[in-house]
Amino acid sequence: MSTLSTPPCLDLSIDDYIARITFNNPAARNAMTWPMYEELKTICDSLAKNPDIRVVIFRGAGDKAFVSGSDIEQFVGLQKDEAYEVDVDRIFASLQELPMPTIALIEGLAVGSGLLMATACDFRISTPDARFGIPVARTLGNCLSPSNLAWISAHLGIPMVKKMLLTAELIKAPTLLESGFLYQIVNASEITEAADALAKKMAVLAPITQKASKLSIARLLRNNLPNCTDLMRETYNSHDFREGVNAFLEGRPPKWTGK
Repeated sequence: MSTLSTPPCLDLSIDDYIARITFNNPAARNAMTWPMYEELKTICDSLAKNPDIRVVIFRGAGDKAFVSGSDIEQFVGLQKDEAYEVDVDRIFASLQELPMPTIALIEGLAVGSGLLMATACDFRISTPDARFGIPVARTLGNCLSPSNLAWISAHLGIPMVKKMLLTAELIKAPTLLESGFLYQIVNASEITEAADALAKKMAVLAPITQKASKLSIARLLRNNLPNCTDLMRETYNSHDFREGVNAFLEGRPPKWTGK
């Protein structure tokens, strides 16, 4: 008997006052396709209007990754300008601006857009072996928007962001617990219980105060962002970016030329 494979998607369940969203693409370590990004925005926009939801919990399917980045196939034939980063900003804003507290449960990898989405959440709980980074200098040769750079720099600090971007290193969970980026590290068998305990703690507090606090911080981080269109356009128009995409899909190391 044949079975139909389930396309990559987001699973949403609502348990009383908690909404649970699962990035469900485990065969690709929960890499995000563009339909998944659009589905994320749709879900977030809907939850933002639901006063019964007090906490939202995000996690990846399986134990290999929260999200391992974007599905590289979608970069083939990509319009070579800043449009991709502009669209990604629009998607992430819907997560950053959820009015209720959010929690990311991280097992395995949170890299690329996975790190950005984990950082868009208010709190992060991970397993001891989780790793975090944005290794685009080793993989695709693309760049981030000023909005995303401002956001992760505020949460991780500029030295750590430079380490992630310029050396392409993946950072282990204990280092990020010490810096305060992670709320807690627990074993995989305890991670759901830990998130539920934090959710319960926040759900009895004043929701309008939580909303005002969250959205004020988000607006502060977006205020007076510089125009980096020239830098994004140079990156996405480069030979190196095309080489990075092709090399990734062909399973070989990229040959960077600086052109």
